[in-house]
Amino acid sequence: SSLENGDWWAQSRNLRFLRLVHRLDAETSGLLLGVKSPGAVGPYSQLFEGRQLNKSYLVVVSDPVPAESWTRSDPLGPDERQVGRFRVDTRSGKEAETHFRVLARRERETLLEARPTTGRTHQIRLHLLASGCPVVGDELYGQRDSRGLALRAVGLEYADPFQKRRIRIRAPVEDFCRAFGFAVPEGWGANRRAAGTADPGSPPAKAPRAASDAGVRPHRPARPKGPGQ
Repeated sequence: SSLENGDWWAQSRNLRFLRLVHRLDAETSGLLLGVKSPGAVGPYSQLFEGRQLNKSYLVVVSDPVPAESWTRSDPLGPDERQVGRFRVDTRSGKEAETHFRVLARRERETLLEARPTTGRTHQIRLHLLASGCPVVGDELYGQRDSRGLALRAVGLEYADPFQKRRIRIRAPVEDFCRAFGFAVPEGWGANRRAAGTADPGSPPAKAPRAASDAGVRPHRPARPKGPGQ
């Protein structure tokens, strides 16, 4: 879409056009990648459609987890019984694969890294539900939590189709970990960013000609529901 009355974030990047090339669940916080010109929509969309990028998430689950690391490849499809829900569908579902590993533990909850290799709707949430450890705060497939949905998109890595170099983008994780009572795992803090890694929380110093830009959707606690909701 065009940006005629952009806010500071758009103005600081001299944006006149911005279109997201992938989606996050409405309650999920973290990284969103957008393109800054119509001609970039196709090449960047193909990165996601062709599975040519690596995505990483932080997620807090209810114990017990099945292992220190594991992979789920349950096929997923719509749940005909309720609009907006999906389910494991071994007969007609689409292929889906997610890799998980434990980062930290506390009381009855565990902090995981999730790396999906496909991009099905609610994929991480359903694969964790099938693993017997639902995402904390998942109202759709588990239980509501005042801290919100414990799922955050924290990393993207891909070969940029225009700059011809490897791009690594990391979202801040400190507020998310603090909200769920975890210390930031070693190597996941602000000092994790290295040369060539974008910081999506502030405008890049020299990026007026870049074809893409990353923004961060903040983690927000669940809102209290009023009567009748």
